[in-house]
Amino acid sequence: MFAFDFMRHAFIASTFIALTCGIVGVFVVARQLSFLTHMLSEIGFAGAAFGAFIGISPLIGMLLFTLTSSALISGLSVEKARRESTISAVSSLFIGSGILFLALANQSSNYATQILFGSIVGISLSGVWQLVLLSLVVLITIWLVFRPLLFDSFDPVGAQANGVRAKFVGIVFLILLAVSVSVGAQIVGSMLVFILMTIPAATAKTLGRNIHQLLLISVVTASVGVWLGLWLAYVTNWPATFFIALIEVIFYLGAWLFRQRA
Repeated sequence: MFAFDFMRHAFIASTFIALTCGIVGVFVVARQLSFLTHMLSEIGFAGAAFGAFIGISPLIGMLLFTLTSSALISGLSVEKARRESTISAVSSLFIGSGILFLALANQSSNYATQILFGSIVGISLSGVWQLVLLSLVVLITIWLVFRPLLFDSFDPVGAQANGVRAKFVGIVFLILLAVSVSVGAQIVGSMLVFILMTIPAATAKTLGRNIHQLLLISVVTASVGVWLGLWLAYVTNWPATFFIALIEVIFYLGAWLFRQRA
């Protein structure tokens, strides 16, 4: 299997993606941003389609759209009751825009499928280095802001009382989330990247008792999911995304059943 360049590239890229999504996902779940993650994945689809339209890399298009959207979202003050409706409306707009950009770019349905659901054979060596670099940027930034991010995510009232700059931390995290979504979409696609962002973290939340356990369980389940998913995709010639989603759901259900019996 590793005799093929594309499989080596896929495993290297997926390892860094799992590490990034596993760590970022813990804070996504803690801050209750799963729905926003789903919206950013759809915005990423529009960004990749826009990249195809103007002739740039889909990853660059995703980053352009998700980062811009994160900056705009961080500046909005929407009532909690209206937030989900607003996100749904924005998501619908970007999905429609993505379809329009693909049509204008005269791209085939196969290209759209790769954007939506990922492709392990489409990752070049230069693409791997891009993903590794972006993943390292996200991980290093999280390390730099770890304490205030942890405090603000798990105890926002206490964080505010202790002078944590919640607005700044929130903006930084949205930027990290946008980059993570764009990176993760290269393996599982823009429509299903929230799987790696939420399900491993939800599994960790079910089993973990402290932040170290949460991060470890989330990263391990995300990594095992993508590794097994890629291997099964190679063996069966079925989509890797299907296996990754299935494995992550099995992990979550197993953790839930274990917790119920415990």
